[in-house]
This record gives sequence, structure tokens and C-alpha cells, in this order.
Amino acid sequence: MKIIALVTQKGGAGKSTLASSLAVAAHESGERVCLIDLDPQATLTTWGRTRGETDILVVPSSAAKLPAVLAALANRSVTLALIDTPGAEGAAAQAAMSAAQLCLIPSRPTAFDLWASENTRKALKEAKGDYVFVLNQCPPAQQSARIDEGVAALEAMGGLLSPLVHARVDYQEAARLGWGVTELNPAGAAANEMRGLWASLKKRIAKAAKPARKAA
Repeated sequence: MKIIALVTQKGGAGKSTLASSLAVAAHESGERVCLIDLDPQATLTTWGRTRGETDILVVPSSAAKLPAVLAALANRSVTLALIDTPGAEGAAAQAAMSAAQLCLIPSRPTAFDLWASENTRKALKEAKGDYVFVLNQCPPAQQSARIDEGVAALEAMGGLLSPLVHARVDYQEAARLGWGVTELNPAGAAANEMRGLWASLKKRIAKAAKPARKAA
């Protein structure tokens, strides 16, 4: 089972929105997917209830229960677990970092988010965790200089997935309905971004080529 945690030490980076649309894109590619919601705000749990389907499991959990949840999912032949975490340091983020084979660090192209991404990277390096960045909620093309700065900063920190994820209405509308963007508008730009992001993420986790470490 592949285990990917979405982590960042700053709120508002779009972890839950990314996780839900990534889960749908992965499911459409043949993965048996579970979303694990470690965030007290329970955004993904609400998304799952709104969705009203059983194709993608959504399991609320705590840091202490995470190892047992992951073991149960492996026994149910789940092939991909995506863990959503709070936008702050704490037991939940540490548990997710420890359990994941790969951590995905979303960052908006703003100075505050890039600084927070650096702090998250340092925490993962101390924990010897594998990680990669995704630049999320990118502004329109006319603000390309801001995007270029974000790309350069994240690449310098240790790697950036492609494609970049732009600020598009489809992401928010899909989340509101309990869908992924690939379901809301299959031929749209957001859907193409998410399929491309899942393809890049799948290749990246394959390169890790190591078993998941035990959660703390």
C-alpha cells in the first residue's frame, strides 16, 4: 500500500482540496483509495459525506489511532492511503510524517507560504522523511514572475512536482459537491492538471522504493 501524507506548517495551502481531487484521479486510474482525515476541521470527512458514495473511503482518525487504521486498510486491499493533516505542527503532523512513504508539501507562491514550506522541509529532514513540493493556487499567467520565484525557491529546497496547480473555480466547485475536478469537468484545465499531478506523484513514490516506516 502506498502511503502519502499532505503536510505543511501553514493553513490555507489547499491540502484538503488537493487530497480530494488527487484521490478521485487516482481512483479513476485504478487505485483502491482511502482518505485519512487527521485534521480536526474534518474537511475531508465532510467532503466524503457530501459525496455519498463508497468508491473512495474517508476515515477520520487521530495520531494515536493512525497505525491501526493503516494496518486495517492494508488488510482491506487498499492500494493508496492519502493522509490529510492540520496546517500546524503537532502530534497529527508528526504521526503522518512518520507513517508516510512520501510527504507532499503544498505551497502557494507567496513569501509566507514559502517560508512555511522551508520549516516543513526541515522537520521532515530531521525525521528522515522523503518529500516533494507542489506549487498550488498559482495566480494567472500575467503574474508569471511570482510563479517563477516560487518554482525556483521550491526546486532549491529539494524538488517540485509538475504540473503547477492554478487557482481555478473548478477546484472549489468540485470540493463543494463532494467530487474531484476530473468528475466535475473531465476535459477542463483543472482536470488535466490533476491527472498530470497524480501521474507525477505515482512516479515519484515509486522512486522512493522503500517500505513505510512505523508511525510514532
